[in-house]
Amino acid sequence: MTASGLVREARGLTGDELLALPAVIDLDTSNRALMIGRSTGYGLAKQGEYPVKVLRLGNAYRVVTADLLKLLGLARQQGDGGQDDDRSARHGLAAC
Repeated sequence: MTASGLVREARGLTGDELLALPAVIDLDTSNRALMIGRSTGYGLAKQGEYPVKVLRLGNAYRVVTADLLKLLGLARQQGDGGQDDDRSARHGLAAC
């Protein structure tokens, strides 16, 4: 960082920062976690070649944090102390 503080240092996210992310994140945050540039990340997303599934919601790209954590070899702890065992594929929503 410069003395003026105007230029931010580009860096990835720590393990603790990754585990504290919400369920869905924007593409810029995912790019930062993967330490890839903005142009590269958006280019990969547009081509359908991003390393994890990207959701297109209107004009916005979103990434499911569980997918990103799995790619990076991280898992969130559950309330009972067990690790998340791919429950991101299942959810509590059901059509009645």
